[in-house]
Amino acid sequence: MNWPNILAFDFDGVICDGLVEYFQTAWKAYCQIWNPTPSVPPKGLAERFYPLRPVIETGWEMPMLLRSLLLGVTDEEVLADWQAIAHRRIDAEGLNPVDLARAVDGVRDEWIREDTDEWLAQHRFYPGVIARLRRCLEEVDQCVIISTKEGRFIQTLLEREQVAIAPESIYGKEVRQPKHETLRQLTAQYQETTAGTPQLWFIEDRLKTLESVKEQADLDHVTLFLADWGYNTEGDRDRAAQGDRLHLLTSDIFAKDFDAWVAGHP
Repeated sequence: MNWPNILAFDFDGVICDGLVEYFQTAWKAYCQIWNPTPSVPPKGLAERFYPLRPVIETGWEMPMLLRSLLLGVTDEEVLADWQAIAHRRIDAEGLNPVDLARAVDGVRDEWIREDTDEWLAQHRFYPGVIARLRRCLEEVDQCVIISTKEGRFIQTLLEREQVAIAPESIYGKEVRQPKHETLRQLTAQYQETTAGTPQLWFIEDRLKTLESVKEQADLDHVTLFLADWGYNTEGDRDRAAQGDRLHLLTSDIFAKDFDAWVAGHP
């Protein structure tokens, strides 16, 4: 039976759906930068933002995506060539990604400082994921979370769902290292105690993150899964379905036993 020794989850986009928080933070930052009148988001803007969220690689791009949409860029254009659009817009308006990132981080930090409970309430969990996560915690020797969200918030959100995971099993933003480096660290820890190579499975919703793991020659033992319900595009999912070492994980397959996750792959 295919069964991982270590099962690593991304958090946002795999376990937790943070789209509502992303949009609200992006809009508040947008208001600081461009001072729109009125200061309420136009009807339908959030609904356009949500499916386009996967194109965003770093935080400064969120308000820039809103700016582009409001200036008439189509959803199709964003999906086809977002990075070029974002950088052209930056240059056209004489803006700096560092300043935009600072605005986004400032909005989020102030929101957390003033009302942590309200900020946490903007996060939801994908249907069925919490129940499957509980099963994984029972079935696998070691379950960990590797995320760019702060570990303390991950811990709090999971505790509210009665999911018991030890703080030392959460590698959050405070770790300050690429995810592939954390996978390397987990491998080394396992090898120190067992003198063997672990069956290490990693579930992520960002194709570029998985591809960065593939580039690490010493991590060729890591089995990689793209969660198709997270922040990825149809093109990402097509590439994952055809790619070497990548497994496209649907929510239906995720709910099944581990053998189903890797069915049809060597």
